[in-house]
Amino acid sequence: MRFDLITIFPEFFNGPLDYGIVRRARESGLIETRIHDLRNFTHNRHRTVDDRPFGGGEGMVMKPEPLFAAVESLTGSEAAAAPAPGTAIVLLSASGKLFRQETARRFAQIERIILLCGRYEGVDERVAEHLATHELCVGDFVLSGGELPAAMIIDAVTRLIPGALGNEDSAVNESFGEGAVIPDHRPPLPTRPSGRGRSAPPHLTTSHCLLDCPHYTRPPSFRGWEVPEVLLGGNHEEIRRWRRQKAIEKTSRNRPDLLNGSRPKGE
Repeated sequence: MRFDLITIFPEFFNGPLDYGIVRRARESGLIETRIHDLRNFTHNRHRTVDDRPFGGGEGMVMKPEPLFAAVESLTGSEAAAAPAPGTAIVLLSASGKLFRQETARRFAQIERIILLCGRYEGVDERVAEHLATHELCVGDFVLSGGELPAAMIIDAVTRLIPGALGNEDSAVNESFGEGAVIPDHRPPLPTRPSGRGRSAPPHLTTSHCLLDCPHYTRPPSFRGWEVPEVLLGGNHEEIRRWRRQKAIEKTSRNRPDLLNGSRPKGE
């Protein structure tokens, strides 16, 4: 898979792409990353990439011309033509749809992702309407630019590419992984209060997703806090049931929106 990053700060990516799974995937040839300076696609001596918004308002807006020129130089076709099959052109924007794990899974199946890193007050809307195939954000908050979200998307997608992880099950049995979806054939959950005085959540279906279960390691006793006995007993079926129940409780406590279906619809 190839990632193309279009940015006004190409040096930003000297760090995020040089560590961990992304670095190993680059070195092994599973992914290729190319960074493109947006200012190289301008046509004035000041290398201008932004201008004041029509209608007035705060801040500056990124101009469409350099972004269109950059993408068209990479794809070899005009924006009016649909991108080649297996290519996604992603505009990182606080106004975009929420990037979620299922988006990452779909992206991991294609051959190329071009990431447009927005800056300033925003990007000319014609980029979102006529150039990008996806307009995405990484959360309900505003960042100074799209470089951090782009690095996050590369990491999230790369770890789903076969061979990127040492243990392929790691991408399944984790928060938002395929193994974290509760099948609807399971019996209803008990409704008695949990140890912290909370009621267990109601029966869940495949539309609900779980966070990862709690994890413990050595020492078994730390400052008087003990590792749950069930994890030390060696009964794998009991451990599986305990982990699932604790994952449900943690999701109910930290991300109840994942259980009640109120989370925003992603791309």
